[in-house]
Amino acid sequence: MRVLVSGGAGYIGSHTVLSLIEAGHDVVVVDDFSNSKPAVIGRLESLAGQHIPVHAFDLADHDKTERLFAAESIDAVVHFAGLKAVGESVAKPLEYYANNIGSTISLVRAMRRHDVRRLVFSSSATVYGEAAPVPYVETYEPLVASSPYGRTKVMNEQVLADVAAAGELHVALLRYFNPVGAHASGTIGEDPQGIPNNLMPFIAQVAVGRRERLSVFGDDYPTADGTCLRDYIHVEDLAAGHVAALEHLGAMAEPVRAFNLGSGHGTSVLELLRAFERAIGRELPYEVVGRRPGDLPAFWADPSRAADELGWRTTRSVDDMCADTWRWQSQNPQGFPDA
Repeated sequence: MRVLVSGGAGYIGSHTVLSLIEAGHDVVVVDDFSNSKPAVIGRLESLAGQHIPVHAFDLADHDKTERLFAAESIDAVVHFAGLKAVGESVAKPLEYYANNIGSTISLVRAMRRHDVRRLVFSSSATVYGEAAPVPYVETYEPLVASSPYGRTKVMNEQVLADVAAAGELHVALLRYFNPVGAHASGTIGEDPQGIPNNLMPFIAQVAVGRRERLSVFGDDYPTADGTCLRDYIHVEDLAAGHVAALEHLGAMAEPVRAFNLGSGHGTSVLELLRAFERAIGRELPYEVVGRRPGDLPAFWADPSRAADELGWRTTRSVDDMCADTWRWQSQNPQGFPDA
């Protein structure tokens, strides 16, 4: 298939671009580079050994999106593009709703006009909200979220489900847990803007000397070591999940289907820190501070639906995740170059 990857220069998008090419698909990227850097594309082309067409604009621009579909012959779409910082979404809710919902509507309109009916959507475990029992299962309802960012995921899922129910799309909704790691080459990886919101890139920046120490938000949770448990998944496993979902769309018995992409078990903050220390061969400084509002004690996926229907499951360990993250960060201490 010829696959349009929106947000294809981003962290998960870039790894998925490579996985799609390795699986024999042709890829076209659209990205406005608001959360990524153009240097990513050159590295992807070097790794893939081929040219990757790139369109640089915001998908919320209806006219440019229409011209893209008129110019390129597209068979399917993997949709990552969107704003993604939880804290920023609380401070700038209107921008998040306009961008994340608007870009999806613009994209699906163009798909409909050009008879492109296959879509894989980048969703999130945040749609399960705070009351869902652990492990999270795809049948849980009602879907809720505690931030504007999370609510855009819930709303986008509903928009896509309604369009699919009208007979216009086949959609796989992929609910991520905690993507970490990097390409085994160390050439591409996670390069967050500003202070990282997530644990693994923060640990990596402490290890490389960009941050003084790690702050552990609470050690009095009802878990084995008192720190929060999360379901970490290697970004390469996550990328493979997108390929599996894309190739399964034509075989789905229903027009829309949600899949958890996670490992199925929790790893604590301190367990992840110790694994990273094993990867680099030294201890890292950290301090325990107060709990962060909204943090849940523990959650992880029930990934059995993805295993049964997509033939997909995780293959990389937490130690693999840390080793690959360190390879990326040590080779690129300041992340991607700006130019």
